[in-house]
Amino acid sequence: MFFLVLGILVLIAGFVIAGRADSLRRYSRPIQILGLLIALAGLSSASLVQIGAGEIGVQTLYGRVQNDVLTSGLHFINPLMEVHKMDVKTQNYTMSAVRDEGAREGDDAIRVLSSDGLEVVIDLTVLYRVLPTEAPRILRETGIDYTDKIVRPLARTRIRDNAVYYDAVSLYSTKRDEFQRRIFESITGEFQKRGLVLEQLLIRNISLPQAVKASIEQKMTAEQDAQKMQYVLQKEQQEAQRKRVEAQGIADYQHIISESLTDRQLQYETIKAQLEIAKSPNTKVIILGKGNTPVMLDTKN
Repeated sequence: MFFLVLGILVLIAGFVIAGRADSLRRYSRPIQILGLLIALAGLSSASLVQIGAGEIGVQTLYGRVQNDVLTSGLHFINPLMEVHKMDVKTQNYTMSAVRDEGAREGDDAIRVLSSDGLEVVIDLTVLYRVLPTEAPRILRETGIDYTDKIVRPLARTRIRDNAVYYDAVSLYSTKRDEFQRRIFESITGEFQKRGLVLEQLLIRNISLPQAVKASIEQKMTAEQDAQKMQYVLQKEQQEAQRKRVEAQGIADYQHIISESLTDRQLQYETIKAQLEIAKSPNTKVIILGKGNTPVMLDTKN
């Protein structure tokens, strides 16, 4: 638009110079041509607009929002139109107690009161996107800063509204997923009414008062110790059972052996042992006594 206006001004200046009777009159023709070229270039640039990937363009004419949206690509438009580009990709808005981690600097976490009257600090991320067909309505009713006017206040309000149904310990432990799902369901409808789609709501962290947190940690430590002791007792019981089975096996073995051994069996085993000794490379003298067992002497030394 700037070059279009500039070209028209230069063209007018060329016609003004052409009406003069002095030496500048000879420059009127080049000035008129230059002004025409600038005006044509300005008209072309004002009539062409490129919409990037993941964006849409909403046109306004003298403040009036047009219902037709421009999708990604190159478009010819009325040069008097003003195009507002809006992001339709997934966006995230984070509210965190950690500095430079959220959308705003400093501590931007949500502080809520639980059902037992304790203050709980919640870090939250909202994943959302603009519904392309609703972009003109968003621009008309809310404006480009819909994040600060819709996303932030709605998320913070619904979290506070739903936190009162849970005690602090439940929010921190067993009811966290249920709490997150409840907030998601309560915000989804509000977003849809305003042309936004809520994709996901993530509770990143829940911080409890230090005294409550210490109490929970002590309870968890006691539970872990109890589980450890139960494991030790179970292991000892298994070991005792193993020893009982082993002792029973030894007793059964000895009983079987004692019943199966006879005098002839013992004599046979004795003769086998004597034969093995006799085969030894050491020099021995075997003296048979009156009993059944011989006496063996080593004469090597």
